Amino acid sequence: MIRMLMLALALPVSASSWAAPRRDAVLLREFVYQQAPYPQSHASTIVQTRNGALAAAWFGGTHERSPDVEIWFARRDAKGWETPRSVANGIQPDGTRLPTWNPVLFQDPAGPLHLYYKLGPSPQSWWGMVVTSPDGGRSWSKPQRLPEGMLGPIKNKPVVLRSGAWLAPSSTENGSTWEWKLHFERSEDSGRSWTQTAPVPVDPEARFDAIQPSILFLPGGKLEAIARSRQGVLVAAQSADEGKSWGKLFAVDLPNPNSGTDAVTLKDGRQLIVYNHAAQQPDTPGKGRRYPLNIAISRDGVHWRPALTLETEPLPEGYAYPAVIQSADGLVHITYTWNRQRIRHVVVDPARLAG
Repeated sequence: MIRMLMLALALPVSASSWAAPRRDAVLLREFVYQQAPYPQSHASTIVQTRNGALAAAWFGGTHERSPDVEIWFARRDAKGWETPRSVANGIQPDGTRLPTWNPVLFQDPAGPLHLYYKLGPSPQSWWGMVVTSPDGGRSWSKPQRLPEGMLGPIKNKPVVLRSGAWLAPSSTENGSTWEWKLHFERSEDSGRSWTQTAPVPVDPEARFDAIQPSILFLPGGKLEAIARSRQGVLVAAQSADEGKSWGKLFAVDLPNPNSGTDAVTLKDGRQLIVYNHAAQQPDTPGKGRRYPLNIAISRDGVHWRPALTLETEPLPEGYAYPAVIQSADGLVHITYTWNRQRIRHVVVDPARLAG
């Protein structure tokens, strides 16, 4: 553990040292909306629907954990983003309300659009919910609770495996000590039923508390999960059996200020991650600063190189919880929280990225 904490402190965290010279890689930078009927928004997700349109979702309300927090959704057409609308809330049968959390959009390759989200008073006691849309987000089904014990994708998108199974990256934040663990939820029948893996093992000599993984495809049929940790670094684990079992967590060469990330395997085989290139002091349990916001590129998912700096200006709430996809035309689309006030959308040409 001491060696890993020293690694976290030794990692370069200067924005200038990781600034990318290829700013022409950014093709579009916009806000999904300019005004909203709530003061705060967070935890966006983005997807390309079966008809090619982009769609995004996030939670918005008075503040995180507030009972009035709902899931908001917007589609983007040739004219830009449509006016966002609420598609899920925490109103209970008796009229009381609970906050909603961390929406995740997922497009069934042969079926409806899925929107997974969490419902409950806190991350320690929430549960998984899902709504589906047969028409790319124009209309939605009634909310359904996921099977007992299933949380669904906790922040980042599921993937479709070579076998056709769906694999959802998930995690728990349980116990009075805020114990964090990664696990995965698998469906062999397009989301109608799910099974859960055992927690990803942790080396007792280099213990990591990790949540919110993303799934990458490595050469040779292996998978990698890369995740946020409380130890000042991003951590990863690998699987050789389509995510049924996982090796122990290990540190990769990127810092992490205890903030969410997202990653995607590009069509050319490179791995791309969006994250805050800033370290958290190992003796400070709270969150570190959430700026700058960066893109890094890797071939093996372990050794990463700078590719682009998306944001550098210090803001009180920074730039957080990115989501990333590669659309059918090869472009990379990223959404993220901008100062807890709005959701920003950036389009990047990966062929122009450094690294």
